[in-house]
Amino acid sequence: MRTLLALIVLALPALAVTPAPQGPVPTTIEDFHAPGTQPNRLLSPIYPSINCTGCHSGYDPDQEPYERWSASMKAQSARDPIFHAALAIANQDATGAGEYCLRCHAPGAWLDGRSTPPDGTALDNTLGDYDGVTCHLCHRMVDPFPAPENPAIDDRVLLYTPELPVTPNNAQFVIDPQDVRRGPFDLGPNFFFHDWRQSPYHQESLMCATCHDLSNPTLSKQLDGSYQLNALNQRAPSNNKFDQFPVERTYSEWTQSQYARLPVDTRDAQHPQGRFGGNKYAVQSCQDCHMPDTTGQGCAPVFGAPVRSDLPLHNFNGSNNWVLLAVRALWPDSETGLTDSSVTKALQRTAEMHDRASDLHTSIDGNEFRVRVVNQTGHKLPTGYTEGRRAWLNVKWFDAQNNLISEVGAYDPATAVLDKVGTKIYEGELGLDAQQAAATGRPVGKSFNFVLVNTWLKDNRIPPRGYTSTGFQSVQAAPVSAAYAEEQYWDETAYTIPAGAVRVEVALRHQTTTKEYIEFLRDTNTTNNTGTVAYNQWVQHGRSAPALLDQASVTLSGQQPLPSVEYGVSKTTSLATTPRLVAVGSPSASLAGFGLRVEAAIPGSQVVLKSSTTSASVPFNGGTLYLGAAQQVVGRAQLDSAGSATITIPTAGLGGQARNYQAFFRDNGASFRYGLTHGLHVRFVN
Repeated sequence: MRTLLALIVLALPALAVTPAPQGPVPTTIEDFHAPGTQPNRLLSPIYPSINCTGCHSGYDPDQEPYERWSASMKAQSARDPIFHAALAIANQDATGAGEYCLRCHAPGAWLDGRSTPPDGTALDNTLGDYDGVTCHLCHRMVDPFPAPENPAIDDRVLLYTPELPVTPNNAQFVIDPQDVRRGPFDLGPNFFFHDWRQSPYHQESLMCATCHDLSNPTLSKQLDGSYQLNALNQRAPSNNKFDQFPVERTYSEWTQSQYARLPVDTRDAQHPQGRFGGNKYAVQSCQDCHMPDTTGQGCAPVFGAPVRSDLPLHNFNGSNNWVLLAVRALWPDSETGLTDSSVTKALQRTAEMHDRASDLHTSIDGNEFRVRVVNQTGHKLPTGYTEGRRAWLNVKWFDAQNNLISEVGAYDPATAVLDKVGTKIYEGELGLDAQQAAATGRPVGKSFNFVLVNTWLKDNRIPPRGYTSTGFQSVQAAPVSAAYAEEQYWDETAYTIPAGAVRVEVALRHQTTTKEYIEFLRDTNTTNNTGTVAYNQWVQHGRSAPALLDQASVTLSGQQPLPSVEYGVSKTTSLATTPRLVAVGSPSASLAGFGLRVEAAIPGSQVVLKSSTTSASVPFNGGTLYLGAAQQVVGRAQLDSAGSATITIPTAGLGGQARNYQAFFRDNGASFRYGLTHGLHVRFVN
């Protein structure tokens, strides 16, 4: 997942009412100050990644860390031409803002004081400054929160770090000032190649929060919910990221997902081994999906490394499917560590991540064609860097002669133009409110000026499973100009079937860099040619060709319902079973025989099935109530010796409607003597 950093906003007096001149605002380093280890405080510098290759590369690309890391956007974050184009504009918008950008994209250089000047011209390639988020940086990171399971020396590091992060984000890392490397494994008493400590922090999602939550420290939250500028040349009044303007919230989205609460079994018919976790089928942390486990050795076998079944692959794949090609065109392989093979494999892993990130289902109900997109990730779909990133539905209608009748969401690869008329586009849009516009001299509304924006105009990106409105509001990630029900991790779009159509093709596509954004980077840059360089690379490498996430070809005949969707988590029974609620038959108002089956509950117990038109997520009798108001009892049954029962659902009059279901049963050995299943969302056809 590419993290193009927190380009930060300028600070002007909160009561400014007349337009300011359109130029850089005279911010200072104080406006962008953040806690954590500060520059020029390390006793041992961050080493170039080439220092790690002697032991951690050259033996097996299916296991070794270096080749996969080097073919990730983490390794190339300081060579990314999009970053350099955005860096130039950030400095144009606010004096010195680029120093803050470099903290995330070139952290080793930042720690050594080479983020001055803030345009990146002090970066030293011979010192590994362009290696981005390096091996040595991550493996010297210290958990900012003391815990007994952490290495004992961490307490000393924290003690001598004057200002510790409150809520990690914006590259607020704590780095061991000495070259003591950390990782999740015990290397044993005889390991002598470098100093080391076993660190559980390196398997925690909290580590990823360091860069994958981004806030604007010059904008503080007001009582009315808006974000207004602080006074110039002063540190933010609060270092709590939730008091600052939310730029990206990928980590926080995860914290409010079901994944953060317990491991999620990702196996299904298409993914019998699970979607993301390598050797794990139940995944939870960021690392589980973006560093999947394999069986292998973490360093060259000649050094006697043990074979592990939980060896994390240093993939770090996300959604970026073209910038590695641009990096390779602009930099020699001898400096990047990239090769034909490593880039090809990295792009293939990205394509696999795209394929597994979502599911697409369709239904036919009379003259209505409905498309459902299910988010299977642990964060929004899409997430991260919002500028230029989007996903959309492309729908094509064909007649009996296979002629194209009409199309929604058409994309022209030659011009990179998306026809937005009637198109469902999943995206986030930021902009300036009236006060910020007056203070900066820019127009009100949507803006790509990352360091200036202070309001979210749109965010209809699909939440992850476990979504609740209060949870996402609490981390500043609530939908904007869109609505999702409690626990909803899918979205549905209905289309009217055009006359003469007999077949439809539907595809969900994702694009990393839109034409609008790349042209903004090219045309707004008045400082240097980095915008033009980025634009030319974008053209050369296919104009950020949209990736295919899902597709379906459907014959338009008969009634075809959508599959039911399980949501929420069942309460574990006193017998240590996990009850389920599954659909049986077709949810059709005109066909008999549809029912819901309770499985793995308490044998012999009575079960009650309830429904509601709305969903909820409320603690209830030791579990969670997933039904909203106006609940109705739709059936009762006695569970058999396996704890199962099927309850027939009266479907008359339900055509075209959706219902949520949950089963309740007696469990005398459980808390509150109650058992509950998860919720089930069912949409009926006529």
